[in-house]
Amino acid sequence: MKLKAVTAVVAALTLAACGGEQPKEVAAEVPHGYVEGAEEAAEAQSRLIVADTETGAVRVVDLITEEVHETGQVDGVRALATDGRFGYLTARDGTARVIDSGAWMVDHGDHVHYYRAKVRDVGVAPGKQPLTVYSDPAVSALSYSDGTTTLLDRAKLDKGSVAELGKITREPHAGVAIPYGEHILASVADPGKPLARGVRVHDRQGKAVAEIPEPCPDLQGQAVTRRGVVFGCADGALLVSEKDGAFTGAKIPYPRSVTAQERATAFFQRPGGATLAARAGETAAWSLDVGRRSWQYVETGPVAAVNAVGEGGPLLALTRDGMLRSFDGNGKEQAAIPLLTSEAATAGGPSIHIDTTRAYINDPRSADVYEIDYNDNLRRARTLKVGGKAGLVVETGR
Repeated sequence: MKLKAVTAVVAALTLAACGGEQPKEVAAEVPHGYVEGAEEAAEAQSRLIVADTETGAVRVVDLITEEVHETGQVDGVRALATDGRFGYLTARDGTARVIDSGAWMVDHGDHVHYYRAKVRDVGVAPGKQPLTVYSDPAVSALSYSDGTTTLLDRAKLDKGSVAELGKITREPHAGVAIPYGEHILASVADPGKPLARGVRVHDRQGKAVAEIPEPCPDLQGQAVTRRGVVFGCADGALLVSEKDGAFTGAKIPYPRSVTAQERATAFFQRPGGATLAARAGETAAWSLDVGRRSWQYVETGPVAAVNAVGEGGPLLALTRDGMLRSFDGNGKEQAAIPLLTSEAATAGGPSIHIDTTRAYINDPRSADVYEIDYNDNLRRARTLKVGGKAGLVVETGR
């Protein structure tokens, strides 16, 4: 199973915060938003973590300098996820190796700090075969198919070591847990059920403190946005938000009855973006505008990968013929370019990653990652040679 590549605004944060406590000996000298051991920059220091699924080689590509950092090997790597800074690579034996890409951002709402540091191998995370990984300034949450979630100390992770804070244990199911609002939002299932029925609120030590009353039958798929956390349900989506320590849920129903094959089971987005994309069966896609709380059904053709630029921006779809296509908010095709061969598009592994100006699509059968200017008729801005084969890719630093 391919690990869900998950990115979010909260995932990119670090313990540094405006007005936060700083080392006494440097407090008067360090810049606003100081992060120890890192260099602050004026713009995003985006990087790609790339895994070759044939050789297991792991590389980090600096998108500014195009320098490729060789970062070791993960035997039989079969899944890759990111929390905005770290890559979590699942090996053949189910263990997850943690790679620090050395690129991240600190989002204070009204302004953002960007940082760069050295790439490094942090070590192996506890547990086997994590399904999802999400982080906030204090906690990284790794969720597994047995219903457990391991909570890692994010401060120690930032400094280069893996340390467990606690666990969340519930009925066995393909669960998810997301740090949000200084708490953890975790899926909850009924005994004997493989999928969750709703969401429960835990503190950062894993203790349950509240339950979202709105149900989310057969919960599959999730995304963190600036408007709250979205969970995919059989009957639409559940949006969970927080204000002054209180958590509330609101349903966003589908505009019509959908089959099990048509429903959204995995969401893709620009980090923090409030417009989400999801497959709608084999030949179409959903666009979910969280702000307007509305769905748009987009007839893309046979889908290999999909993602959404954000509010007011296009939905991008890589179709199985190797064409990259963009669609406006009404579902009308705006542009299309040939990008991959049909064999590469259907081989498994191609994905679309989006930041504020560019999209990145990997060719899993070659060393190529294509940088696309989605605001200029899908112009191919660069072809990045990443070394080996670009089997699995995530973007960090945004």
